[in-house]
Amino acid sequence: MPTKPAKPRSILPLVLVLLVCLAPLVFALLAYYVPALGLRPSGENNYGALVEPQRPVPEAQALDLHTLDGQPFDLRSLHGKWVLLSAGSGACPESCVKKLFILRNSHASQGKEVNRLTRVWFITDDAPVSQQILDAYKGTIMVRADPARLAAYLAPKTTDPSATLATPMWIIDPLGNLMMQFPANADPIKVRNDIKKLLANSRIG
Repeated sequence: MPTKPAKPRSILPLVLVLLVCLAPLVFALLAYYVPALGLRPSGENNYGALVEPQRPVPEAQALDLHTLDGQPFDLRSLHGKWVLLSAGSGACPESCVKKLFILRNSHASQGKEVNRLTRVWFITDDAPVSQQILDAYKGTIMVRADPARLAAYLAPKTTDPSATLATPMWIIDPLGNLMMQFPANADPIKVRNDIKKLLANSRIG
């Protein structure tokens, strides 16, 4: 008895598998190249503002920084670390203490990543720093800086250096580029979370 010829297999399952595999790629390409479709996420999800363009740390002579005991300090010596920066007067009023608190806690709360960061406080006058501040923020690199030179580095186009230096905190990446600043009256939790995301997504430093 002659056997019936086998029915040709349908290629539909194969086509469906290929479509499922290609769908994410097609979606990504459309999102990137056709923004009018509204597939691309809008806005930035970071709390701090990116510094554009990023600025490299200037040579030591340009900033003319000195430690509390009068020794020259080169900010470029911190290359390879994420550097958290803040500035204030040596007397450190309440607003300054709040910035130092954010600086210290943003660093200390990074868990196992804590050694990837360091923190610097620029003291913008010759006022003595109290022992209370020295003890409370031990581990912070404290250097005296000329406010005009410092403001020119942090915000080259500023017309109000004092307002620039009132910014709670900036970040320098491990390659030595000033890359982010945080707003006035910054939320310490949001600052901490921004830094956590930076460390999680970066393979440097």
